[in-house]
Amino acid sequence: MDDSTPAGPEAGRAFSIPMRTRFRGVTAREGLLVRGPAGWGEFSPFAEYPPRECARWWAACREAAEEGWPAPVRRRVPVNVTVPAVGPEDAARIVAEGGCATAKVKVAERGQTPAEDIARVEAVRDAIGPAGRVRVDANGAWDVETAVRMLGALDRFDLEYVEQPCATLEELAQVRRRTDVPVAADESIRRAEDPLKVRAADAADIVVLKVQPLGGVRAALRVAEACGLPVVVSSAVETSVGLAAGVALAAALPELPYACGLATMRLLRADVTADPLVPVDGHLPVRVPAVDEERLAAVEIDAGPWRARMAAARAEWRS
Repeated sequence: MDDSTPAGPEAGRAFSIPMRTRFRGVTAREGLLVRGPAGWGEFSPFAEYPPRECARWWAACREAAEEGWPAPVRRRVPVNVTVPAVGPEDAARIVAEGGCATAKVKVAERGQTPAEDIARVEAVRDAIGPAGRVRVDANGAWDVETAVRMLGALDRFDLEYVEQPCATLEELAQVRRRTDVPVAADESIRRAEDPLKVRAADAADIVVLKVQPLGGVRAALRVAEACGLPVVVSSAVETSVGLAAGVALAAALPELPYACGLATMRLLRADVTADPLVPVDGHLPVRVPAVDEERLAAVEIDAGPWRARMAAARAEWRS
């Protein structure tokens, strides 16, 4: 899978795995798995991403397959359970089943009311207990006034932080000035230069980093060092192959003050390994899961379109 190798039949196997709950409008997670001398890599950019943006996802896949990852400084990584925009009873059940000491709760879902968000967060706080940590994620859906109002209503649940309350850096900075709830930037970070812009704008207290969008574990480590803010490593809802890269990043960071958003295998109805990366006592182990032929075959789809996307992404990377 070096830069000069054309994408042929050996260049990857495509998968499509149904999701338990709609995420970003997606009902099935798709991508390409590539095997190299260092192991398996995952290339799974979302459908709307153009080749130039996909290039970083290809670089992350190449790193995993060709090079492997830096040595870890910890053997396991604390993670949060992710609670989708579901009703209070389902939210409480997800927290109980997740077995984590931290929960991230999705809010500001289109078509839902503030009262539904408050009820969901309240149910999560009750389920996780007073010693647990609760964070909320608005995926940039609020305006500044709504964010300030909603955080005022939700802060009684002792929020650890709010993730991407608004869409723009200017709005994040305004929210940060007007609330005591720490602000984490997620959607504002899609490229290596973005965390530096977040810091320069005084727009966040925390940055959320994802391996594929940043071009690999080593690239993300460089971003974290340059940014100088606390890091939460999160997934792009990958298979265990892709999640392993996120775990590798979290395991290699010098400091890891927050639980990471890597316990997302439960969002998928299947995996490509017989031993999925799921939390044990609120942590993920630092390991590389082996792809299981039978499980991969069960979710395999025509790889042609995905190989074409990967070839286009690689061409952009080389340019």
